[in-house]
Amino acid sequence: MKRILLSTASLGVLGLLSPALAADLPFVKAPSATPSVYDWSGVYVGIFGGGGLGNHNINNPTGPVAPFSDFSANYNSQGGLAGGEVGYNWQSRNYVVGVESDLFWAGIKGNDSFDFNNGAFPGVTAVDADNWRWGGTLRVRGGLAGDRWMAFFTGGYAFGDIQHTNTAVPAVAGFPVVDKFSVTANGLTVGAGFAYALTKNISTKIEYRYYNFMGYDRPGSTLTVNGQLPYTTNSSFSVVSVGLDFKFGGPGIAKY
Repeated sequence: MKRILLSTASLGVLGLLSPALAADLPFVKAPSATPSVYDWSGVYVGIFGGGGLGNHNINNPTGPVAPFSDFSANYNSQGGLAGGEVGYNWQSRNYVVGVESDLFWAGIKGNDSFDFNNGAFPGVTAVDADNWRWGGTLRVRGGLAGDRWMAFFTGGYAFGDIQHTNTAVPAVAGFPVVDKFSVTANGLTVGAGFAYALTKNISTKIEYRYYNFMGYDRPGSTLTVNGQLPYTTNSSFSVVSVGLDFKFGGPGIAKY
């Protein structure tokens, strides 16, 4: 009988102490869910458009027009471009690497008529003009991502169709006045920009690119087809564009 009474009393005391003991135990918070961030991995296609400036050097046997210059004639161009692109990104932690290719229409054009008419290019007897009509690139990309933001750089091979017009002033007897031709020029491009993911599949970007095309020659045994000294042209361009990309496949959200 005593054992029964003692056991009952002990259980009662433990029951009274249990809430107090529980109150003294440290509070342990449940682990929070792993944060989710945007993942740039996957194939994408897009469109872009913008505008740019060009610079053109003409070199002929008369040499530079002034000390320390590298041209017989020099002039600028301006205009717009628009095109499409396709690429692939792969992301590991905050680092993004990928490849991208694009094709675009361009209308960046200009001439040296103002400077020529004001006697800026002694020894040059023709007005030169250039029109960058279309182009494309094949590039690698590297970026640093912070969730939906990404800063990136890019560089690679570039090509473009440039139409050159050389107009003799004054006309050379026995020769046509105008010599117009097109060249698919090869060169390099480098650039950088920022991208932002609007949704799981859609992102927008702003980008700057510099293009430098290797020079092309207008040969002649003594004179070109319109009676000018043989010459070489070199063209470079600076372009700013905005674009919109749609990403296929690949995770939209990654967990770290």
